Amino acid sequence: MEKHSYKEDIIAMITGCFLVALGINFLQSAQMITGGTAGLALLLDQFMPLSFGTLYFLCNTPFYLLAWKKFGLRFAGNSILCGLAVSVLSDHIAMFMKLNSLNDVYCAVVGGLLMGIGMLVLFRHHSSLGGFNVFCLYVQDNFGIAAGKVQLCIDAVIVMTSLFYLSAYVVGVSVLSAVVLNIVLAMNHKPSRYIVTYH
Repeated sequence: MEKHSYKEDIIAMITGCFLVALGINFLQSAQMITGGTAGLALLLDQFMPLSFGTLYFLCNTPFYLLAWKKFGLRFAGNSILCGLAVSVLSDHIAMFMKLNSLNDVYCAVVGGLLMGIGMLVLFRHHSSLGGFNVFCLYVQDNFGIAAGKVQLCIDAVIVMTSLFYLSAYVVGVSVLSAVVLNIVLAMNHKPSRYIVTYH
């Protein structure tokens, strides 16, 4: 497939970052977590004085080196920019909107959908949010295992670990969000189905 233009990549990365940040806002508003580095940051946010955005970026930072080594400088650079954008947007989205009346199940489903679609957009435009996404893409490219399936396994471990800190109900609804997110990735980001070559 012919590679996307620079303009298309920029627009897609902005779109993906906004979608992910909005999805995170749904989960934060319902005091839920999810998998991946976002889940770790949401969990740590309950016990540490740092903001979610700061924690999220710090959790992702070690994975940018892997992104550089395995997928090149452009991918790593795009991922750093997107990770930073999601961190900033997540910390400041309350300036523009607040969710006052919440249904936990709805927040879980919508949050998972938005984050999954946002990540999918980023994946298809030679980017990611760093963190376990990079590892999942590495496994997909080298072993042919769908990124969504790998992510689901990692997310399950993170969400189950939160049972030590959160109620079973909150964890159960959070699992729903993680499942929705990973179904979106597993169904729409399969090896060899959508390949764009970057030089």
